[in-house]
Amino acid sequence: MRTRSAWTGPSISRTPIAATWASSIVSTPPEKTNMTAVTEFILLGFQVSQNIRILMFSLLIVIYWFTMFMNLLIITLVSTSKILHTPMYFFISQLSICDLLLTTDIVPNMLHILLYNRGAITFIGCMTQFYLFVASEASECLLLTVMSYDRYVAISNPLHYSSIMTSTYSMILSVISWLAAFSIILCLLITIVMLDFCGPNIIDHFFCDTLPLLELSCSDSYNVQLEVSFLGILLTLVPIVIIIFSYTRIIVTTLRIPSSTGRQKAFSTCSSHLIVVSIFYGTIFSVYVVPTRGKSSTMSKILSLLYTVFTPLINPIIYSLKNNDIKKSLRKKIYRRLRY
Repeated sequence: MRTRSAWTGPSISRTPIAATWASSIVSTPPEKTNMTAVTEFILLGFQVSQNIRILMFSLLIVIYWFTMFMNLLIITLVSTSKILHTPMYFFISQLSICDLLLTTDIVPNMLHILLYNRGAITFIGCMTQFYLFVASEASECLLLTVMSYDRYVAISNPLHYSSIMTSTYSMILSVISWLAAFSIILCLLITIVMLDFCGPNIIDHFFCDTLPLLELSCSDSYNVQLEVSFLGILLTLVPIVIIIFSYTRIIVTTLRIPSSTGRQKAFSTCSSHLIVVSIFYGTIFSVYVVPTRGKSSTMSKILSLLYTVFTPLINPIIYSLKNNDIKKSLRKKIYRRLRY
């Protein structure tokens, strides 16, 4: 008599291919089976009407070219005018180079996004833009700190200023600022590149910024957020403390000057730098430190415009309009051009 065995379903253990397929299904989490790496990002830019976008494009392209002209003008004047061959003006020219790098990195692609209402950027292009943006901002933080130290030495120790702030020492401070900023941000870039980007690739911004990239990552970004916070403290709060300390000593020294003319001259040499520091850190803190709750994406983009577009324009204007040596050098250059 034949015995009927119980049917338990199709056996997959006897077929090597089926067994391999079955084991891969068991070992791979469901959310990983359809994972595909992101090769490009879509930048939404400003989601406004076409008329407003055309108006913004016209305004920003004028600002862009004027920013390029003003910063290149300062770099040219400092490098060619002998009266500007001092540490203070050397650091101002370095700040102009930083502003040129930031503007060139952000604005051209933003203008393209405004024309077409959105724009695509490759993964490598996005990471390159992110790196140059953050590194230039970090360089500006360090350069502004070095400039505050330069003003402190000039006012607190004027008799030994030329022997302390030599051209070689100024160059060393500048190189250290650039190398430190780009090296530190390179570590952050490597960490972000190692994250998995497999989900949505739409960035509701006009450039590749830190927070939008972390929000799109499929990986656990907690450690990266800690790294961002640590670097933020290292590159912003520490320089601010040094700047505040420098200007506290400057104010104490200036108040001890007996003549009002001397006090006014001392304060005037620092006023331009203080204005630039206030604008730069004010916009940075409004975007990254002030809580984002209740802040719309449009407001965040407008605030980002302040330090990516308008600050590089304002810096050379402040230094040129409030500085007699730069205005004198510019008049000499214009006079020579007209003469010949």
